[in-house]
Amino acid sequence: MGINGVSCCDSRRSGIPGQSTEAPGTGGNQAEFKRLLQEQAKVGLNFSKHAAKRMNERGIPVDNQLMSNLEQAVEDARKKGARDVAIIGAQGIFIVNVPNNTVVTTMSQNDMRERVFTNIDSAVLM
Repeated sequence: MGINGVSCCDSRRSGIPGQSTEAPGTGGNQAEFKRLLQEQAKVGLNFSKHAAKRMNERGIPVDNQLMSNLEQAVEDARKKGARDVAIIGAQGIFIVNVPNNTVVTTMSQNDMRERVFTNIDSAVLM
């Protein structure tokens, strides 16, 4: 039985001839698991309830071009190892948790009074 196509069987306990006896995370299928995890992350960008509410309140329109640009910016940040990124564009700023592929908050250019961002490790200019 598996979750999202990832097997959760420990072959060390199964005693199946020809199966790897390596401990999980020490090689074996680690590269395959990482590839599957990255494919799942590419499904699409999600918006938290907070981010969706802020976008509505601040009048930030979302169209296909913006979504495409945000997804590309997140993928670029992921390749560099970013975890929490501020994506800065003409429509506003989007704070994204890269591992969860989720926009956690947004602000328009007019809302940047404090100009201080905390809990980010990267920034991408769109």
